[in-house]
Amino acid sequence: MKTNQQDFYHLLKKIDGSRTTQRALARETGWSLGKANYVLRALLDKGLVKLENFHRSDNKLRYRYLLTPAGITAKTNLARRFMSYKIEEYERLRQEIDALRRELE
Repeated sequence: MKTNQQDFYHLLKKIDGSRTTQRALARETGWSLGKANYVLRALLDKGLVKLENFHRSDNKLRYRYLLTPAGITAKTNLARRFMSYKIEEYERLRQEIDALRRELE
């Protein structure tokens, strides 16, 4: 499975500022648990996310994912790139719409 920058950004965005589990992240992103696991492992390997243990009231060991300082920086940079890409996409579509309108006049 190949991950892309957009997948990284979406997951970093979901993790930021919240204590969450892998299953919750999969549900929130609309991904399968396998894809969430795969992308999380890539983020862990890059040092952008850290894994922390916590206990639930039923005494089962669980994990939560937290952004590292490098993860916060990466999220900001990815957000900038994602926004630039979307602005360029918007401008291309706007030019195409303008050209179509001129053809119809």
